[in-house]
Amino acid sequence: MASEPIRTVILAHQGGWDEVLLVAGPLAFVAWLLWVADRRSRRLDTSDDQGP
Repeated sequence: MASEPIRTVILAHQGGWDEVLLVAGPLAFVAWLLWVADRRSRRLDTSDDQGP
């Protein structure tokens, strides 16, 4: 029985969901960074318009 392969859980190629996460994860992170940068930019722009 030692020649039987050990069964392990493999994440690769399980219906394609892991590949979706590999693409969607970084895209979601970049989208979040852009959202934060846009929000900060708009906040700074409105504070500059008010003036002293």
